[in-house]
Amino acid sequence: MSDRDILVLGGTGTIGRRLTARLRDAGASVRAAARRGDVRFDWSAPATWGPALDGADRLYLMAPDGVGVDPAFVEQAAGSGVRRIVLLSSRGIEAMGDQRLLDAEATVRASGAEWTILRADWFDQNFDEGFFRPAVLAGELAMPLGDVRYSFVDAGDIAAVAAAVLSDDGHGGQVYDVTGPRALSFGEAASIIGRVAGRPVRHLGSDGDYLAQQQALGVPREAAGGALAAFAALREQGDAEPSDTVQRVGGQGPLSFETYAAGAAATGAWSD
Repeated sequence: MSDRDILVLGGTGTIGRRLTARLRDAGASVRAAARRGDVRFDWSAPATWGPALDGADRLYLMAPDGVGVDPAFVEQAAGSGVRRIVLLSSRGIEAMGDQRLLDAEATVRASGAEWTILRADWFDQNFDEGFFRPAVLAGELAMPLGDVRYSFVDAGDIAAVAAAVLSDDGHGGQVYDVTGPRALSFGEAASIIGRVAGRPVRHLGSDGDYLAQQQALGVPREAAGGALAAFAALREQGDAEPSDTVQRVGGQGPLSFETYAAGAAATGAWSD
């Protein structure tokens, strides 16, 4: 597209660090933007936005959980020369009423830049790097989703799709579902992890299980209860359908959950 830089927000995070490494391996000029990245970036500090954007014409856009994508930043990005924006979003946001991500998608669509939206399913890495890990180590993961199946996707596969969209033409105006190769219930995922980690891990799938575990973790009952309507909406959607995006756009076969889990276990991710 040009010889200018690719700016990767969240460049030290789960997806960002994999994306940055992949792009650099391909010879691209990349800057990882984070509070402690190649360039400092902080959503709460607008003074960091301009220096991070300087010299970039492509942008991988994401915001940490609970933080919105500020329209002022996207406007500044487009005005400073960013011509392509790839937004990390999530599947099921309409059903869940996830206004944060719905607003982010609307913002990039209206930015005037070429945009592509990646709607990823649950990350594999939630279990070893993210918010499910303490529950896995405790042996009980409470998610009020019953036996509904989801297409858990590996962070490396999301990075492969993002790298292709940032580097190649032909993806403008597209919304891509990014999934793993097959759908699994949380119970099946927990069983796989327990088997390779050599420790008991079970899934508790009811609303009551979820509320009890959240309270044990110190989450106020009102806050935990507020999430139940969103989870109920996900249950009503039924089983997820895997997509071919990782193969078709990312150029690689998606990693199976079994392979992910075996690799994470081999690194000691679930060792005491």
